[in-house]
Amino acid sequence: MKQVRVLLADDHALFREGLAGIINSQPDLKVVGEANDGLEALVKARELKPDLILMDVQMPGMDGVEAARQIKQTLPETIIVMLTVRGEDEILFEALKHGAQGYLLKEIRSQDLLEMLRGAKRGEAALSPTLAGHVLAEFRRMSKYGAVYASDDGLTERELQVLIKVSQGATDKEIADALTISLNTVKTHIRNILSKLHVSTRREAARVAKTKGLM
Repeated sequence: MKQVRVLLADDHALFREGLAGIINSQPDLKVVGEANDGLEALVKARELKPDLILMDVQMPGMDGVEAARQIKQTLPETIIVMLTVRGEDEILFEALKHGAQGYLLKEIRSQDLLEMLRGAKRGEAALSPTLAGHVLAEFRRMSKYGAVYASDDGLTERELQVLIKVSQGATDKEIADALTISLNTVKTHIRNILSKLHVSTRREAARVAKTKGLM
């Protein structure tokens, strides 16, 4: 039996050790590496070329979503399943957009986790039931009201909302409070905005947006 080679990425060593023990106890799965943050996950993924990466969403430095985006650019065949302590819709959809094949809550039972990982290897979506419900609800919403608005620069409706707040001088916390999203989600949106507008600062992003009439 060919073992599925797994890379673990989580900033909590004890949690990683527990996951490694569960996975290595299975004859068809094997942990080939561990990472403490997104950057280390990116480096080890390129070095080890695992079949599957089980990665925490929120880690210091480079978060799991950004790590997933960069990993999929160089290793498109690698399966990435995200882990999180809470299911925030914004981060869920961002992770799926960047190539994650699964998004699981850390409260999941070990047997269910193993089955989800095997399913992901077979090409199935690995989603906790509550998160799968969120995806279906969003799909129905988009089917009813049409696709999410995107500007010529590829900005989504939510990114435009964040950009407007940025142009008004709002801090990350103020944006998070106003849009009812987490600070981590705000940072992810701002990073995407800067990349799509090809600028390096918030001020430049606001200026470009006004110049192009995106506001």
